[in-house]
This record gives sequence, C-alpha cells and structure tokens, in this order.
Amino acid sequence: MKTKEIKALRELTTEDLNKKELELREELFNLQMQRGTRQLENPKRLSSVKKDVARIQTIIREKTNQAAQASPSEG
Repeated sequence: MKTKEIKALRELTTEDLNKKELELREELFNLQMQRGTRQLENPKRLSSVKKDVARIQTIIREKTNQAAQASPSEG
C-alpha cells in the first residue's frame, strides 16, 4: 500500500474500515485456497494482503483509542 492509500484509509469511518477489512480477509482466504491447489500466480500477494489487513486493524484501534480518550469515563 502506498502512503496516499494509507492516508485515504485514515479518513474513512470505522464502519467503512471494517467493510474493507472483511473484503481483504475474503481475498486472503481465496488466495490461500489457490495456494493449496497450487494455482496461485503471485505468491507475494498473500503477504501484502496480510499486511493490509494489519494496517486496517491498526487504524481501527487508533480510532477507538482516540474516541476513548476524547470521552473520559466517569467514576
């Protein structure tokens, strides 16, 4: 993923990020199935999709932490 794409991801809402993560996980599953049947054309795509999923999870975690800090809990 390029820097511009990562910046675009940071502008998305948490709901949109969750949808994007689901799409990437489906793609990852399909790639793993292709690898299992020895039909995978680009093995590097597996690692890049895994890294993209991790990036999205990191951005989601950052957004939830920012929201938690913005509204301190009472008690």
